[in-house]
Amino acid sequence: MAQYHDLTFDQHERNIPKHVIEQALTETKYAPYWLDTSTRPAASPALHDSIETDLLVVGGGYTGLWTALQAKERDPKRNVVLIEAQRIGWAASGRNGGFCEYSLVHGDANGENHLPEENAKLTELGIQNLAEIRETAQRYDMDIELHTDGSLNVATEPHQVEWLQGEEHFLDADQTRDLINSPDFLAGERDYTGTMLVHPAKLAWELARVCRDLGVQIFEHTPAEGLIDEGATLRVVTPEGHITANRVALATNAFPSLLKRHHLYTLPLYDYALMTEPLTAAQREAIGWNEMIGLADLNNRFHYSRPTIDEDGGFRILWGGYDAVYHFGRKVRSEYDYRDETFEKLVAHFYGTFPQLEGIKFSHAWGGAIDSCSRFFAFFDVSHRGRVAYSAGYTGLGVGATRFGAQVMLDLLSGQETELTRLQLVRKKPIPFPPEPATWAGVQIMRNQMIRADRNQGERSLFLRALDKIGIGFDS
Repeated sequence: MAQYHDLTFDQHERNIPKHVIEQALTETKYAPYWLDTSTRPAASPALHDSIETDLLVVGGGYTGLWTALQAKERDPKRNVVLIEAQRIGWAASGRNGGFCEYSLVHGDANGENHLPEENAKLTELGIQNLAEIRETAQRYDMDIELHTDGSLNVATEPHQVEWLQGEEHFLDADQTRDLINSPDFLAGERDYTGTMLVHPAKLAWELARVCRDLGVQIFEHTPAEGLIDEGATLRVVTPEGHITANRVALATNAFPSLLKRHHLYTLPLYDYALMTEPLTAAQREAIGWNEMIGLADLNNRFHYSRPTIDEDGGFRILWGGYDAVYHFGRKVRSEYDYRDETFEKLVAHFYGTFPQLEGIKFSHAWGGAIDSCSRFFAFFDVSHRGRVAYSAGYTGLGVGATRFGAQVMLDLLSGQETELTRLQLVRKKPIPFPPEPATWAGVQIMRNQMIRADRNQGERSLFLRALDKIGIGFDS
């Protein structure tokens, strides 16, 4: 199969010498920074028995944890069991950038394109969801390193400045660089209320703690191997036992669903990130970034970045994005988590964006799979006469939107029509991806065309406009 060549590698790297890039990675640990800590909770025992429960949640990431927590909040007497194939928060929930955003539909423009009649309502629900996440964290005294300073979207090309002009919180180049100093930043838009930053792994661990405190039974290293309809009940088979349940919530996201009919609705995209070593006082002064705000640019292949304070009080910068790699056959494999080509590219782009930090080293480098669907925001399904609910396709929005998705799944499992189950977002599914090799070829073509759009003042090709019209594709 033909290899795909990156058309914009030279756009960001400013001809950084190869040996400088390699030097930056000489002491790098190839592991997710967030998970590499002595404070990581010990794993719960695996299930070695056969048990019964009212509700079984399959998956120990954000979606499953929010589902279990809210199920107990709705009915404290309900028996809830959660199983996780590996460790709580080990996958996307412990590897992301920690951007907790209000949008449920990957931005207003994408929502308007797919669900114009209820986009305004979804904005209201998303803002409410963000507030309730904050309230939940306060109520349960959750140590998740929550920061509410917002985020900054930056223009790095002249045509992008026009996109930001007229926005309520528009910043010119000088104002933008006063916040975060980069010669690449030509303008910015400050978001004060729509984004919070969290420590992603701590969010998963604290959700699990609260679940246990509320009475949820959690079994780690317990993969679900099959779902059997036994008439009055459902049985989920595990390696050393099974769980009989009245209701099942499937929260496996990027990993294969127990229901084969979902196979063509999602595909795993691999995203990658770096974490710097702690900055010196001089480096801090050179870059600014005195507020705990997130950062993203406006390209289709965008970078995201954010500060964090480590356990010793050191100020570090996470730098990720740009590459989104799809592997033929929808494969999810641990060896895909580490990709030297992308890590070197990210180093070059970081130095190009922040030349005053050239020479800083990176303590961690990692990647992981994101569950994506053709509309770029979550979809829902029910099966087995309404006793099984499913949610997936969050496409990078899972830090915030999974709490909302958990509410939807619980409403669907209740069998009652609610405000949420009436939403077209819930009733309408995305267009499925075709079988291979068409999906692989389509992803490469779309990626190619989005790169060309970035190089052509954001102008989308006929191919991309056609996909937009039928409901496939995304304009970041």
